[in-house]
Amino acid sequence: MSGGVSRRNALRAMGATVLVLGAREIAFGASIVAVRVWPADDYTRVTIESDAALSARHFIAENPARLVIDVEGLELNAGLRELVGKVHSDDPYIGGVRVGQNQPRIVRLVLDLKQATAPQVFTLTPVAAYQHRLVFDLYPVHERDPLLALIREKEGAEQEAAKAVQDALGEFISKMDKPVLPAPGASAPITTAGPGSAASAPVAVAPPPPLSSGKVERLIIVAIDAGHGGEDPGATGPSGLREKDVVLQVALLLREHINAVPGMRAMLTRDADFFVPLHERVRKARRVQADLFVSLHADAFFTAEARGASVFALSKSGATSSAARWMADRENAADLVGGVNAKASDAAVMRTLLDMSTTAQIKDSLKLGGEVLGQIGKVGKLHKGQVEQAGFAVLKAPDIPSILVETAFISNPEEESRLRSPEYRRQLVEALTLGIKRYFAKNPPLARQRAL
Repeated sequence: MSGGVSRRNALRAMGATVLVLGAREIAFGASIVAVRVWPADDYTRVTIESDAALSARHFIAENPARLVIDVEGLELNAGLRELVGKVHSDDPYIGGVRVGQNQPRIVRLVLDLKQATAPQVFTLTPVAAYQHRLVFDLYPVHERDPLLALIREKEGAEQEAAKAVQDALGEFISKMDKPVLPAPGASAPITTAGPGSAASAPVAVAPPPPLSSGKVERLIIVAIDAGHGGEDPGATGPSGLREKDVVLQVALLLREHINAVPGMRAMLTRDADFFVPLHERVRKARRVQADLFVSLHADAFFTAEARGASVFALSKSGATSSAARWMADRENAADLVGGVNAKASDAAVMRTLLDMSTTAQIKDSLKLGGEVLGQIGKVGKLHKGQVEQAGFAVLKAPDIPSILVETAFISNPEEESRLRSPEYRRQLVEALTLGIKRYFAKNPPLARQRAL
């Protein structure tokens, strides 16, 4: 026991040492360019960006639970101070971070864990604006059932609504039960009817009509996908507005509107600023047996003059235009920028799944896209007057009608300004919601395999 305490105290001392060292004290190894932490309920990602490749070994230690990572090719670096300061108390997985020089050119990181974690540690080669990255992804050992969470969320909302109705009804009845007193100084009403006459009998009040429970046997689930996130900022506008931020705001607002529609419920592939791989976005939609998949973006084009919203469906036989192909290539590169662990066990399985898209799915996606395009065209200019098609990886769920909506070109200064506007985002979301409702009015969902 005392040996363990001594080691922890020594580790804390070494961690304090690293915080006072400056760049001039670094004699060997890579230099830290940046340290980033992306906490989320799904998982927490820690990224160490450096000017040279790093490698690492890791293991889980118990009592207390902690992830120990030995980073090779790195000397104590003041830049690691950022990692210590960027872990906040509300992080669902990391309680704290300590750093120290374990051996020459090996830095040890100790992440105190709040729950049982299945970590993935991997490296990424330079891409886009990033240099070499060492990534730690902390996933929960036991993944929650997202469909069950949606059902419980719906039931909770229904119970709250029912309680509000009952409270209002109770207040109404209590007011009716109270006798109406004459105003001060007013004489009592004169009646000539005798006892037992019809005039003296209590007036029968008709009971209110029975309240509808509002219960819907077939819950319609709409998967809303806010593009990019975390390490992947997406496109950036002339004044600095980032695609990942604006589409998340639109997605959160769209969830509110969808949840307000009786019988509908929205599931977000991300509800905060973290990265979700393309195949994982599709997997999330399939896990909740979504009826629709709507991916939201605000891309940039190589000319600032490009403008207008677009709606895309999947194509299995090539893009419908060179612009559609160019945009699909950009969006499909998100995994490279966001950072995907190529050694993840289910990656190959998911890539196979994404090639199983059917003609029926594409046909339904075009119907959905047509309804949505018709509505958002009333809000602002369209880039193209018809649904375009291209090989977007995120649209390849084999059994879910899927569309990708480019809300505007963030590279256009005027459209970037509109995307900043809460009023424009509200109008856009209302148009999306109406398009979705019109699609379901014409294409009722089939029975789901799993009863709700």
